[in-house]
Amino acid sequence: MGKLFGTDGVRGVAGKDLTCELALQIGRATAAELTSLDGHRPRILIGKDTRVSGDMLECTLAAGLCSVGADVDLLGVIPTPGVAYLVRKYGADAGIVISASHNPMEFNGIKIFKGDGYKLPDEVENRIEAHIFKNCEDIKIYDGAEIGRVHRLDTAVDDYVDALEQHIDADLSGLNVLFDCANGASAKVAQKLFPRLGCQCSFTGTLDDGVSVNDGCGSTHLDRLEKKVVEGGFDCGIAFDGDADRCLGCDEKGHEMDGDKIIALLAMTMKEKGRLDGDTAVVTVMSNLGFIKYMESRGIHTEKTAVGDRYVLERMLADGAVIGGEQSGHIIFLEHNTTGDGLVTALQLLAVLKRTGRTLTDLAGIMKKYPQVLVNVHSDNKAGLDDCQPIWDAVAAAEKELDGRGRILVRPSGTEPLVRVMAEAETHELTQRVVDDIVEVVKRELP
Repeated sequence: MGKLFGTDGVRGVAGKDLTCELALQIGRATAAELTSLDGHRPRILIGKDTRVSGDMLECTLAAGLCSVGADVDLLGVIPTPGVAYLVRKYGADAGIVISASHNPMEFNGIKIFKGDGYKLPDEVENRIEAHIFKNCEDIKIYDGAEIGRVHRLDTAVDDYVDALEQHIDADLSGLNVLFDCANGASAKVAQKLFPRLGCQCSFTGTLDDGVSVNDGCGSTHLDRLEKKVVEGGFDCGIAFDGDADRCLGCDEKGHEMDGDKIIALLAMTMKEKGRLDGDTAVVTVMSNLGFIKYMESRGIHTEKTAVGDRYVLERMLADGAVIGGEQSGHIIFLEHNTTGDGLVTALQLLAVLKRTGRTLTDLAGIMKKYPQVLVNVHSDNKAGLDDCQPIWDAVAAAEKELDGRGRILVRPSGTEPLVRVMAEAETHELTQRVVDDIVEVVKRELP
């Protein structure tokens, strides 16, 4: 049996890959691994996004936890970073999020935070998997009064909003912003938070119908937000993904503000204030060459990791960096939270916009992006990428054509059945051509 945990928890189509039976076993194995059962009744938080499968998985996950003697607090619909924060605030033993983040509605996932708010290290995930592969037959099942209890915690959203409000020292009055909440977990939080800070707000993507999360909206579909911002005369647009650990945006002209631009702007702001420890930002290999060159020009060192926020976080902790993230908008501010937090990112970005009095178009113009093309190729055989020589021959040929004037990255997705083919070069035409050549080979060799 293969690994269950990918780069961001256990993911799959709910009811097909991520079944009730699997959720039950994840609950049992998690309680057994992350809690002390010697006289201490463990407490575990569960939060979720708006997917229709969330209720089903919440019930079976809670049942698994209770069967091993853990008490469960159900937080309801709340962003992933909210669970990471609240597990520390409430002194819980662990926090679990039921979400597939930016993925389509039919997918769901289970990601786990330790009591310190950080995601599980590989060795703990491996031990949880070992229990599951034994059908949890090595775990004691409790009965009678030792069975755990389930409680609903109605203060979770308000407690998280209160904490977010403390993370910004600027009054946002005078800003006119359109927020796209992706029909996901950020809607209730955003609608409480930003008006409280004086921001003139309009909201879209606030449905809670279980089936509309990420559907043509949010950080993975910026086109509608960009159009509405221009038509409505907003100062900018802010978009979250389904579980609000990502944040992207657009300026008043409808131009995209991706993670590279946000990190560049905020890292420079932190450096000016003397808060950029080590003058370092941690990013992934997907960051644009234009971003790297701009950061170098401003005396900021960039550490690059494999794609995945867990790798960014590991390097940040190792190097003592305080900001890091991905082009996708998953940005970590270790001053404020232990994981990517889209609400914190939005607060930081809007604070700079208000403090400077400049337009976001002007602020975003600090770096020039190289043309980038990314194509996601569906593949049920993505695991064979490393050993597929024809693909790497195509990559070598493309690199020869670029002749050092760009770069190519081909990698399997950590959460979906996709092979991602990305290139950057001096012109869009050249970039598109080299990507198309490689995509053709990937489709042929890894159907």
